[in-house]
Amino acid sequence: MKIIIIGDGKVGYTLAENLSGDEDNEVTIIDKNAEALRDTIESLDVRCIKGNGVRTSTLLDAGVRETDLLIAATTSDEMNMVCCLTAKKLGAQHTAARIRDPEYADELSQLRFDLELDMIINPEQAVASEIVKLLGFPSNVKIETFAKGFVEMVEILATPNLTILNMTLKEISKRISASILIGVILRDGKVIIPDGDAKILENDKLYIVGQPARIFHFCTRIGIQTRKIKNVMIVGGGRIAYYLAKYLAEIDVRAKIIESNHARCQELSELLPDTLIIQGDGSDEKMLRSENVGDMDSFIAVTGMDEENLIIALLAKRLGAANAVAKINRMFYVDIINDIGIDHIVSPKLVTSNYFLRFVRGLKNAMGNPVEMLYQIVGGLAEVIEFIAQPSTRLLDIPLKKLKLVEGVLIAIVARKNEIIIPHGNDLIKEGDRVILITNGLALSDLNDILAGD
Repeated sequence: MKIIIIGDGKVGYTLAENLSGDEDNEVTIIDKNAEALRDTIESLDVRCIKGNGVRTSTLLDAGVRETDLLIAATTSDEMNMVCCLTAKKLGAQHTAARIRDPEYADELSQLRFDLELDMIINPEQAVASEIVKLLGFPSNVKIETFAKGFVEMVEILATPNLTILNMTLKEISKRISASILIGVILRDGKVIIPDGDAKILENDKLYIVGQPARIFHFCTRIGIQTRKIKNVMIVGGGRIAYYLAKYLAEIDVRAKIIESNHARCQELSELLPDTLIIQGDGSDEKMLRSENVGDMDSFIAVTGMDEENLIIALLAKRLGAANAVAKINRMFYVDIINDIGIDHIVSPKLVTSNYFLRFVRGLKNAMGNPVEMLYQIVGGLAEVIEFIAQPSTRLLDIPLKKLKLVEGVLIAIVARKNEIIIPHGNDLIKEGDRVILITNGLALSDLNDILAGD
């Protein structure tokens, strides 16, 4: 796959690092910064071009006419949009852009249509969404989303206190919930795509699929200490805080933002009428105490400084905050953080690059076949694959219990318009349904491939 990345910053480099690891990819980076390109050449097996990614001559030199995907990840939204528009006109098959300005947030669908963009990522909005997903869960729970955000996969460890220990999946469905699905069990390093007779054993790692609210309810019922979030304090008034406050207002969570810059406080007060904006130093213990940080269900540090976020989050925990989240970009802090008691960390760089990489993986697997999207899970040992059921799909309108499927595949979700179905034996797949499969690495290029004997 031929890929051009415009912008050799944190996101561009992380993308190139991951994509160039696949020998089937030919990666070219375009940037005006010669020093950044020199460092990249020394570290990665990629082609580097010094130049302006907007210029036609630069794009042609990079081979845009034969490019499968161009990713624009510069610091300028407008430049990213123009790069993608120019690349599409010159023959690039697919384009993806990083667009960060909140002023564009409500226009992304129209921009995507007008500029013929195949993907848009707003990093700060994506990070805010990730934080909201984490707030109600303890630090040992990991969450992935797919089906355009309507479905979550939560990873939990089967500890002795869980009520589902030694129960079969059939028993769990009858006694606790039939609206979620345990799609994968990781046991002693081996991936199991379970059937109804599979039993949950201690230390199994379980991957639970379903709609977010139903997963939350299920986790509560089986003994995972989920939290009802009512009050949140955010330190740092940047774009992440803005999107985060908007998300929290939508779910009736009270939020307050502490920001040191007076002009930014005024701006946020106008943009977020339902959020309390406080001008002050969020790293000041006296300030945190005066704003009752100890009564907060969650404390979130999203300033521009990694070290400040870590220290503030630790201080908030010491002062009684029930849960602390810190934004960082330097991932070598991760091992330290795991030892010092911060509940969750989020990295804009990783969130952004993971969104792009997920798109690239799906695009690569979709070339020449009806794969809609592909996600690697369980450390790459299993995959979630999305198909759209076509008229040629041979399992349409047949009860699932009558289908004979190949070993190692599970029909996890059927998404029909606005309806999310956890399929059971009498459910049907209809034309146009988005069908989400979990496999243990089977090479599937068509939904018909899951039928035994095909």
